[in-house]
Amino acid sequence: MKKQIKPLQNNHGSGYPLAVAITLCLVMIFTGISEYFRLLIVAQGVRDALQDAVISTVTENYDDVYHGVREGYSGGYQPNLDDFEESIDYGDIYDKMDTILGLTVENDYHKKITEDKNNTQFKIWNLDVDIQNAPFASGDQRNQRFKINSSVNLEVPVSFGGKLLPPMHIKVENSAGYTPKF
Repeated sequence: MKKQIKPLQNNHGSGYPLAVAITLCLVMIFTGISEYFRLLIVAQGVRDALQDAVISTVTENYDDVYHGVREGYSGGYQPNLDDFEESIDYGDIYDKMDTILGLTVENDYHKKITEDKNNTQFKIWNLDVDIQNAPFASGDQRNQRFKINSSVNLEVPVSFGGKLLPPMHIKVENSAGYTPKF
């Protein structure tokens, strides 16, 4: 009877299953955190590209900005006979973003494809651009500048857990403006 109980009292190696379980949990946590940071980096890159494209469009409007130094404001206006008329260059923000991010156009989506051409890294669509021209000869000095507000929808596939999780959908927003220095 003592020979049968002796192996049950021996507990050498009983920590091995616990060590494996802890290691697997740590790997899953690390993978989840890595995926979160990947999503954050992609969203930040799209936001920066949108900002670059919008700033480029704002600077393209520099030549049409009426330098109202005396009035202390700026707006996109051109002289026309006895008056001024609004003059705004809308630019091609999608084209600039495609160039910056290396996107391809498919249907209504602008996609970033992986190098092996099999998967989509992210896609953007529904660009909304609102150009606010400063009013001409306004006495109100607050918020009187040429300004562009923009937003775009972003979808990034989540690769943690295979196809168990839905893709991340967010709206990336941005604003840029032109105020003359002199």
